[in-house]
Amino acid sequence: MNESIQHSKLSKFIVLIILVVGGILMVLPFIWMLLSSVKTDMEILQIPPSIWPKSFTLDNFITLFTQMDFLVYLKNTIIIVLFSFVGMFLNAIAGYGFAKYRFKGKNSLFYLVLATMMIPGQVTMIPVYLLLNMAHLTNTLLGIALPGMVGAFGIFLFRQFMSTISDEIIEAARLDGCSEFYIFWKIILPISRPVLAVQGILTFIAGWNSFIWPLIIANDQKYYTLSVGLALLKGQHASNYALQMAGSAFMVIPIVIVFLALQKYILQGFNVSGMK
Repeated sequence: MNESIQHSKLSKFIVLIILVVGGILMVLPFIWMLLSSVKTDMEILQIPPSIWPKSFTLDNFITLFTQMDFLVYLKNTIIIVLFSFVGMFLNAIAGYGFAKYRFKGKNSLFYLVLATMMIPGQVTMIPVYLLLNMAHLTNTLLGIALPGMVGAFGIFLFRQFMSTISDEIIEAARLDGCSEFYIFWKIILPISRPVLAVQGILTFIAGWNSFIWPLIIANDQKYYTLSVGLALLKGQHASNYALQMAGSAFMVIPIVIVFLALQKYILQGFNVSGMK
């Protein structure tokens, strides 16, 4: 019995060591990026390299906003993220419709929506571009944000969660004279907070990291996002590693902050069901 307990403790200790080492290896590149962003370019290139900056400086970040157009890129990215959050509520409305309303062809339409998840995004880029071009929405922020506002995965996620919400709650609200919009806004959405948090995190990350579509649809730098601006920075300042590290850090830090602040909702949103 004692040998079994000791063997179990030894196994847990070995697993813990492996996880700690793996975690350090995963975090090390991010730490190197953050520390390099406050170094001078000469210090980054010195041999042997130093992990901790000898001369702490914020000149790289100041250069991004004074000599580059990162303030414009940041504004465009925030606008696209806000459009994405509007799209998240459209996904919630569609998911609620599929979950709680009965209409002809509902299942077939839902399967058709799911089928779009099997189509690679690269396949639909040219048709979507041609449609936006006919609508005169190319080289506009609306044209960048519009195709990503509604997605099959978001509709599926909301539909699966809202299907578990008790129908008696909705029927009781209708008997009390509540409108359909009031039921959705005041009853369904508060119950759906876990899945809203999950979808909100995914929406923020997708909007913040948007790269390929803004690069295709926009031919003017005033409509570029941070990801496109970072790629442009690497092309224009290929030898300035400190500036590139600052741009990369500026891209990553908000995502890390949002993830660390809301990470508990990710598993909660996928595991917690609505009220039975």
